[in-house]
Amino acid sequence: MSATTMGFAAPWVLRKAANALARSHALGINSKLSHYKTLRSFPLTSPLTSQGICHLAQAIKGDEKSAIEEVKHILEMARRASSRREVVHTNFLTPPVLKESMLALEKLADIRAIAQGGYPQAERCRISIGHPDVMTSDPDVVAALSVTGNFGFQPCSHGDFLGATLGKGIAREKLGDIILQGEKGAQILVVPELVDFIISSLDKVGNVPVSCTKIPLISLDYEPPRIQPFKTIEASLRVDAIASAGFKISRSKLVDSISKGEVRVNWKPISKNNTPLKTGDIVSVSGRGRLKIGETRTTRKGKFEVELLRYL
Repeated sequence: MSATTMGFAAPWVLRKAANALARSHALGINSKLSHYKTLRSFPLTSPLTSQGICHLAQAIKGDEKSAIEEVKHILEMARRASSRREVVHTNFLTPPVLKESMLALEKLADIRAIAQGGYPQAERCRISIGHPDVMTSDPDVVAALSVTGNFGFQPCSHGDFLGATLGKGIAREKLGDIILQGEKGAQILVVPELVDFIISSLDKVGNVPVSCTKIPLISLDYEPPRIQPFKTIEASLRVDAIASAGFKISRSKLVDSISKGEVRVNWKPISKNNTPLKTGDIVSVSGRGRLKIGETRTTRKGKFEVELLRYL
């Protein structure tokens, strides 16, 4: 596969993660911190393969403490991979942590970092990290399963397939995206080492008996997202105003969804109706899909004209 180069400025979370990492006992503060500083002092070309690899959505940081801890752990993995000249792999990461991790890894020398989720639009991805001399090709770290059954009369949701799989004792971070296929069932991205276990143990989703088979990634039945752009003029950039217009529901229904924890901004649940939005933010409402905030401008009357991109 061809490779492209990512060149981002280091975010705040990198500085905090680096400081936290420096304080970590796992680093061995005296003997190994100097090695980490040396790694930070060189630029890194961090290639992301352009085919069959993740599209990094514009995801803003989620919970700060959680993001720092996850990025700190991934930086430690990178340090180990560099010093031992080996290749290591993360679990499936959420979009915000994925983005922050790639930004952080860009600052390390002698490291190649590749994100893979199984298909170009994958949201949850794994990062493979290794010395360039060792990781000369893209590791095989994502597997796909086809889960089929008679869903014609008992359709199942994303949550049904996720719940059935997690019900077998599997941790969420071992699963990637779930691609729904309507009456045919779904396709699930997983870590390769769990393929046999899921095939042998997953026998029902909801009340529907199912069978599981491993399929090649090239057989994934996904479609590029369809986007409907439109504009709205609102008195403010509050989430209750923008999202109600974007999803074409009343503001009271949107507020009710917020109170139930069904509204997320950049994959983080929100609890305040007046949460401000800005260009690039992603708003999702359970059962209604996703909305991206495009360009905004102030009208002559002091209102806001906002471009919205509705994912269909």
